[in-house]
Amino acid sequence: MNAELVRHGLQPFGFFAPTPFGLVVLALGIGYMLLARRWLGDATPSGGTASRQTIADLLAAYALSGDPRRVVVDADSELGGRTLAELDLARTHGVVVLSVETGPRWHRVLNAADGTTRLTAGDALTVQALAGRSGQLEQLASLGLMEVAATPEDFAQQTRQVGVAELMVPPTSVTDGLKVRDLDLIRRHQLTAIGVRHRGKVVAETPASVRVDSGDTILVTGEWAAIQRFGRRSDLVLLDLPAEVEETAPAGNQARFALASLLVMVVLMVTGWVPNVLAALIEALLMGATGCIDMPSAYRAIHWPTLLVIVGMLPFAQALERTGGVDLAAQGLLALVGGAPPGVVLAAIFAATALIGLFVSNTATAVLMAPVAIATATQLGASPYPFAMTVALAASAAFMTPVSSPVNTLIVEPGRYRFSDFLKLGTPFTILVMIVVAIMVPLVMPLHP
Repeated sequence: MNAELVRHGLQPFGFFAPTPFGLVVLALGIGYMLLARRWLGDATPSGGTASRQTIADLLAAYALSGDPRRVVVDADSELGGRTLAELDLARTHGVVVLSVETGPRWHRVLNAADGTTRLTAGDALTVQALAGRSGQLEQLASLGLMEVAATPEDFAQQTRQVGVAELMVPPTSVTDGLKVRDLDLIRRHQLTAIGVRHRGKVVAETPASVRVDSGDTILVTGEWAAIQRFGRRSDLVLLDLPAEVEETAPAGNQARFALASLLVMVVLMVTGWVPNVLAALIEALLMGATGCIDMPSAYRAIHWPTLLVIVGMLPFAQALERTGGVDLAAQGLLALVGGAPPGVVLAAIFAATALIGLFVSNTATAVLMAPVAIATATQLGASPYPFAMTVALAASAAFMTPVSSPVNTLIVEPGRYRFSDFLKLGTPFTILVMIVVAIMVPLVMPLHP
């Protein structure tokens, strides 16, 4: 809508022009969903994510005793400067290190633990006792590892980057009969073995020293990216991953840079130092330069169907203008509601935009309706801004179908929603928003210049 105003030689909206309407719709949306969510029922299928095993289930299946514990390397600890391979805590103290958090307080970096990880004072380790060895956790204090309080939320945050998985030795594998240490999981796959099951029973030995046979399973820990890469190897079979894999954050250590990049974009947009498109491009480049996203992920993030629809709609809208189709649409709209109060005219524009949004994405809908709204304002001798804002808000109120907006499409699968859920909840709320817009827009934005 901003671009359409500029194309007609008008001043664009201010950055916060939609804010009064957005705040009201936000409050209404929260209240509406609190009341209407019961209409959704329980759409989670019996075989869905809710029934998948979790990391806690896997740890329990391998008799890894109790909850994970969090310890910090003391400044006077004898472990400083030594690698986890040199320490071999699994053999000497019956514990495995799941992850290591390093770096200054303002930028802590979380990594999966492997033998090459070198400890320094202040590092925070998440440790887990091996089967039948929970009592030895208390002996870690003698090594200068001081236990600190940790909440379930701390461990939940870690599982977005570091996970566990089961590997099975297939009958034809060359690894049959080898010891776990000989599999060289750390060097070849950046994974650490933390448990072994032989013929369905947990082996109460240090995992590295266990000899595995076909059918045995090995519990490993590592970064999710390493676990998923392993799935393409053929020497061992990667079994089903736990439910936490759905919420992985492969670049979790870069969260601060992502927020800083977002802040830069918002400041550039608010101040108007550069065009909004350039501000978004600068943020995208910052995201890439700081490692928040890589090129393959960036390509996958582009919603190509929506982009193609928008690209197709731009010349279509221009063709309507050049052939008089836009003026014809505006005249038809005025023939229906031309003598009505301004709020009714705005409600009609809102309804037309919302109806078109049932079939195409909301961005493409805005491209198509923008010239119609401005032409309607011109024929009424009114300011174009209330009409342009109405189209922007109506296109954003894309609640009635899963295809009305890429946002709707993205949440269908995670939310286990059906097409009817959008119609059932989205239609009444769209009507409610239309009423609010028809009342608020003339009050906030004068209809006449």
